[in-house]
Amino acid sequence: MDAVTSDSTAWPAPAKLNLMLRIVGRRPDGYHLLQTVFQFLDHGDWLWFTPRADGVVARHDEIPGVPMDTDLTVRAARLLQQAAGVRQGATIRLAKRLPMGGGLGGGSSNAATTLVALNHLWRTGLTLAELAELGLTLGADVPVFVHGRAAWAEGVGERLTPVDLAEPWFVVLVPARQVATGAVFADPDLTRNSSPITIADFAAGAGGNDCEAVVYRCYPEVAAAARWLAQFGQARLTGTGACVFAAFPNAPAAERVLERLPAGWTGFVARGCNRSPLREYLSGQQTASV
Repeated sequence: MDAVTSDSTAWPAPAKLNLMLRIVGRRPDGYHLLQTVFQFLDHGDWLWFTPRADGVVARHDEIPGVPMDTDLTVRAARLLQQAAGVRQGATIRLAKRLPMGGGLGGGSSNAATTLVALNHLWRTGLTLAELAELGLTLGADVPVFVHGRAAWAEGVGERLTPVDLAEPWFVVLVPARQVATGAVFADPDLTRNSSPITIADFAAGAGGNDCEAVVYRCYPEVAAAARWLAQFGQARLTGTGACVFAAFPNAPAAERVLERLPAGWTGFVARGCNRSPLREYLSGQQTASV
């Protein structure tokens, strides 16, 4: 990620992209059945954890619009406490860079980093598989962030198969609008019966994002960002948006596109990663503690 990593106590919570998203059915409980491909970015939020002996889990700072008891980092820490019988607590500080409602997985990534970091700091000894199982109760995207490997995902997004993908540079545009995921999945015009494909099909170019038509119709700002980016490459929506992205072969090519961004628009350039910055950081911490 960036220079923030010079602080060795900072744990990364990277963004993800959905390189494709197909809705292939619906469960009796209303959850949609998906096929998607996750890849990480070397860009995201940062978290700091200070263990405390009194058992209290608390945030260092207030987050406007997010009460502490609903904050996914706090919920993840308390869940791990309960599951592992931990008496320690922690103060959690978050440097938020990923937009809420952007489709980059910020909340899920924060929860996963909390589980992984406190499992290490509290020495609870849970495996990544056990942490992922806990994380699934917080959100369908949490397990992929815990495992930290680019993956083909099915079910509600929790059945993961690691994949090796090209690692291009991406231009990611961040429209000034949050997209409500629940509203997109409730829209009567949403495609819910796409035919399933295989990993080989995806590698051959099949995919798309079944949410794009609904999101572009309901959120003109997102549609405008996709149209602009499509001048330079294949513009795609990540998840239910609002962020849109396009891949480029190297950083200079991506930066040249970003430099042409219209006034008042925001975006960033990041490298695609098959092994997440969190997984890399955890490996370094485990090595250092041996």
